[in-house]
Amino acid sequence: MDKRVVTGKDTRRKHDEAFKRALVERSLQAGASVAAIAQESGINANLLFNWRRLHLRGQHSANVVATPAARLLPVSVVVDTAQAAVRPTPPMPVRVPTGVIEIDVGGARVRLRGVIDEASLRCVLQALGALA
Repeated sequence: MDKRVVTGKDTRRKHDEAFKRALVERSLQAGASVAAIAQESGINANLLFNWRRLHLRGQHSANVVATPAARLLPVSVVVDTAQAAVRPTPPMPVRVPTGVIEIDVGGARVRLRGVIDEASLRCVLQALGALA
């Protein structure tokens, strides 16, 4: 690809708009590697990233084709009652509270693990109360 560098008293290289536009358009293609495109064109990748940024912000020259802005479209969700009747949603799994209860009484330690219902706990506490 021909760079067509414009030179003058300034020591910076100035690339013409057609060259910039061609590289920016290539870099905007799906799956394109900006670094690879820049390297094969003999420019720094940061320079190409800057041209892309200017292009996407709309600060490019009039010759560069602008990309249309994204638009949000209205969406509505409709429940298909026929399909819902065929495939009901599964119920949410019930989380059973688990844990450990340790009770030290005198020289004894009582440890309750897993699911502990109120009746079992009451029974253990009554038995401990009778021993104390």
